Amino acid sequence: MSTLAETWGRHSEPLTDVINSVTDWQAQSPCEGWTAADIVDHLMQSHREFMGRQGREIPLVPGTPAEQWNHHVAAMSALVGDEDLVSRPLETPFGDSTVGQVLMDFYGMDLIVHRWDLATSQGQDHRLTEEELAEVDAAVDGYGEAAYAPGIFKKGVEVPADASRQEQVLARTGRTVRADHR
Repeated sequence: MSTLAETWGRHSEPLTDVINSVTDWQAQSPCEGWTAADIVDHLMQSHREFMGRQGREIPLVPGTPAEQWNHHVAAMSALVGDEDLVSRPLETPFGDSTVGQVLMDFYGMDLIVHRWDLATSQGQDHRLTEEELAEVDAAVDGYGEAAYAPGIFKKGVEVPADASRQEQVLARTGRTVRADHR
């Protein structure tokens, strides 16, 4: 069984690699109306808001989106390693949980899906692992219809009968995989 910090690293490190490879921050992403820079800003803002509700602040530093992210992910990694914080009980719309579990179940899944969005915005053929696809699939199942509330996912889209596992899972989050990325 991996620790929360190991799981966070498994989610954040590949995303950080993709962020550090971005060359066009204004490129349109698969998230309608969002550029690559908007995705990074969304991730940082959602983490800052969540941690702010837990009494922890993550400052936004000046710089490129990659520079901001690298500072942000270091701060988040330190918070994830704070056992007192991550073990704190937390009530959610889905029942009792902990700060750490919410970080992994919701925000961890967000890192996986948005990693694909960012890579795709740069024209990269990015493959998620079977384990990551299973995590996203389980998260969407767990959230039920709430997964499609405003600000989470768009309604699922239809995929062809011969769709890959990645296409099927991403379609559940309202994303369409281009034919050359199957």
